[in-house]
Amino acid sequence: AVTTFSLTVMVAAYSAATSNVTPRATKLVMQDTTTQNVLATFLGTFLFSLVGIIALSTGIYGERGRVVLFVVVLGVIGVIVVALLRWIDHLSRLGRVGETTDRVEKATAAALSGRIDTPCLGGRPWLASPLTPPEGARAIGAEKVGYVLHVDIGGLSALAEEYELTVYLAAPPGTFVHDGKPLAWVVGGQDAADVDEDGADDAEAAVRGAFVVEAERSFEQDPRFGLSVLAEIASRALSPAVNDPGTAIDVIGRAVRLLQPWAHRGEPHPEGTVGADDEANLGVRSGPDEDIACPRVHVPPLAVADLLDDVFAPIARDGAGIIEVQMRLQKALIALASMGDDAMTAAALEQSRRALVRAEAALTLPDDVARLRTLLTTHRGRRG
Repeated sequence: AVTTFSLTVMVAAYSAATSNVTPRATKLVMQDTTTQNVLATFLGTFLFSLVGIIALSTGIYGERGRVVLFVVVLGVIGVIVVALLRWIDHLSRLGRVGETTDRVEKATAAALSGRIDTPCLGGRPWLASPLTPPEGARAIGAEKVGYVLHVDIGGLSALAEEYELTVYLAAPPGTFVHDGKPLAWVVGGQDAADVDEDGADDAEAAVRGAFVVEAERSFEQDPRFGLSVLAEIASRALSPAVNDPGTAIDVIGRAVRLLQPWAHRGEPHPEGTVGADDEANLGVRSGPDEDIACPRVHVPPLAVADLLDDVFAPIARDGAGIIEVQMRLQKALIALASMGDDAMTAAALEQSRRALVRAEAALTLPDDVARLRTLLTTHRGRRG
């Protein structure tokens, strides 16, 4: 009975997360270890009691066996009591907007932390703009339609060493790929690659195997997805049906908290030598070339402008007519612009400009527009 009740509550929590937050966050709720452990405990005790009743009914246990069984039953009852207490506390939060948003923030923070430690996933920065492959490069296309969930950079590096290739990553985690979209470009090694009976290049097949492509994005290697999910939560809260600007303001604060480490990532990273302008625009810090973990794999780094656009642009659009949201948004962007990172400053100021343009078109009260302009003028005066 408890297991059935728990499953009912769990399904209701998943449904609430889907309808009140965003369907993209439901996967994180389903991965909750507390829920899984409690349900496993309930199911395990049910099976234990069932086996115990059958064994007693058939007379398998003697007097000593019954004493041992009784002691074990007392222990199982203690486990159930502890699990019930944890479950009652957990049910009060499961599937709620704040709890689900916390999970999204933690998953995004972990992904961002990984990219701060290795901005190019351990490879050499590929800073071409646009990302055009070198002359003579061979494209390795995707075999299925979907999003790149994971790229095994270490595996690509080992393959590149084995086949004497240089790999240019065309589809980082989070990229939507299809038949006409290359996963990577490779240079060299064509003569060293074995060709199987079907005529397929083994090296290219091995490179393609380093990419995991699925129907939906994930949080692990894709911090932009986490920021986009946070923006979805804010956009849903700002819809006329929900009308909850407080949640949008909460998301803005979480976004600043997530992006602050990115603005303060001033320590050098072993990503190879790059130009000063590229370092400022993409946030890549040059280091000794020999310290690059995967020197044969070239990976485009994340652009800070894209990170800010993922989380702030939807909020600026959907909250354009709400002065409380616009004021908090401008304060958040001012805070990010003042954190000392040139790329972050430029991107934050551009987002601030766009948000102001949207607000001026949507706000009906001139005094509200004047408040926003006064806020920005004061900030520019302090910077000047």
